[in-house]
Amino acid sequence: MQIVETTNEGLKRAYTVTITAKDIESKIDAEVKKVAPQVRMPGFRPGKVPANLVRKMHGDALHADVLNTTVRESVDGLIRDKQLRPALQPKVEMAEGYEQGKDAELTVEVEVLPQIDAPSIDGLKLEKLTVPVSDEQMDEALGRIAENQKSYKDAAKTKKAADGDQLIIDFVGRVDGVEFEGGKAEDAPLVIGSGQFIPGFEEQLTGVKTGDEKTITVTFPEDYQATHLAGKEAEFDVTVKQVKVETETKIDDEFAKSLGLESLDKLKELMKGQIEQESAGLTRTQMKRQLLDTLAADHDFDVPPTMVEAEFEQIWNQLQQEAAKEEDPEAAIKEIEAEKDDYRRIAERRVRLGLLLSEIGQANGVEISQQEMQMLMQQAAQQYRPEDRERFMEYVRNEPMAQAQLRAPLYEDKVVDFLFDKADVTEREVTREELEAAIEAEENAEAEKAKPAAKKKAPAKKKAPAKKADADEKPAAKKAPAKKAAAKKDADSDEKPAAKKAPAKKAAAKKADDKPAAKKAPAKKAPAKKAAAKKDAK
Repeated sequence: MQIVETTNEGLKRAYTVTITAKDIESKIDAEVKKVAPQVRMPGFRPGKVPANLVRKMHGDALHADVLNTTVRESVDGLIRDKQLRPALQPKVEMAEGYEQGKDAELTVEVEVLPQIDAPSIDGLKLEKLTVPVSDEQMDEALGRIAENQKSYKDAAKTKKAADGDQLIIDFVGRVDGVEFEGGKAEDAPLVIGSGQFIPGFEEQLTGVKTGDEKTITVTFPEDYQATHLAGKEAEFDVTVKQVKVETETKIDDEFAKSLGLESLDKLKELMKGQIEQESAGLTRTQMKRQLLDTLAADHDFDVPPTMVEAEFEQIWNQLQQEAAKEEDPEAAIKEIEAEKDDYRRIAERRVRLGLLLSEIGQANGVEISQQEMQMLMQQAAQQYRPEDRERFMEYVRNEPMAQAQLRAPLYEDKVVDFLFDKADVTEREVTREELEAAIEAEENAEAEKAKPAAKKKAPAKKKAPAKKADADEKPAAKKAPAKKAAAKKDADSDEKPAAKKAPAKKAAAKKADDKPAAKKAPAKKAPAKKAAAKKDAK
């Protein structure tokens, strides 16, 4: 193998690699000898087929297999011999005009990681904001549970249904006089004012009594999920089987037992643990932002452009997806387009921080154990079909870059924890609101830092880029009380023509520059099985 360096600029490297025809042929000869004993051919005893016949029958397949293996080994050898640290998978191309029996010439382009001096971690100071669980938080949490566990009792037959009352109804829907699939239900619960059914349905049932029959007319929304009904007018014959009124929910031992717990004290203990866990996630987010801001302020070095571009594309795709969900998608897209350069700088900052954390971890012996790596592989394999999972696991075992991609997020968290342990941490108790405000203030401050000095102006509320939903980095949104299902438990949305499509939630106001970039995980498509050169030789 002959290697000639053709480019050495910044972090870019390029090489011409020549694999001689003699080397390729010798490997094919070795492969022929290996498979010959397995070949069966009429007129020859098992294992006695001459090598020249084996080569004649299976030469093309053997050549392709050997060439692929040799190219991979040559690139690995180049990286090893030149002591390269690739940022991403090298780009390898075979020169045009290659034919069997000739030298194979490759061009290998690779971006390498920068040389980074491991920073000193002595004297690192962080403030840890903690939130004690208050009585108000406990009452609010228990109240949310009670809200979700509403119960109803039968009302007097003369009771007219009002907002908040529950109806038990049968209904049959028709479009142009013809019943449609999914437009019929029996004993369907519906709470007046819940907004579960399409506009106009619930309102027309206000004032009905037990035993009433009523025909109502509604128009399905233009964006209704069942496209064959979207925008169409429908009539529903509704029979009111029962009007029910809400009963008071007492938060006591009996209430806790209805949830499967021993007592109210056990319920409170469980809720306190959940609140503490949420607050701990916010606290970690706040501390991690401080840490990353400190590291970013003290280090500036070139980063591989391809890594920055890959990270930017991820941010940009998420931004566009969120913009498409806004009330005015066109205006939202224009807004992010105006800040495109800012997000590119944010991507660069993420990549730089990721490399810096990696360097700190390596310098201080932070490692991912074999057991942890096995768990990561098993978790990642779950995204594939059962029959493809073992193939994916084998692919990762044989691909160092794939292993690095899987390992990166966990490794980053372990390095951050290591730095937390090394830092001089002072604690201060705050309220939940104060902690959230501190996180938001750090986000806004860092967003301003990402902009060029000439462009800085009074901070405007910025659309948030979608973030990887890491509990360590994303403040937990306050939970809204979930609405009880207003139709039969076993009926899905397409079987409830009156069900209203829930509006998409706006993205939480988060900035994209608060986490180091983790290397992208392998694509979800399972690696294809390697073509076995020996397949036909058995």
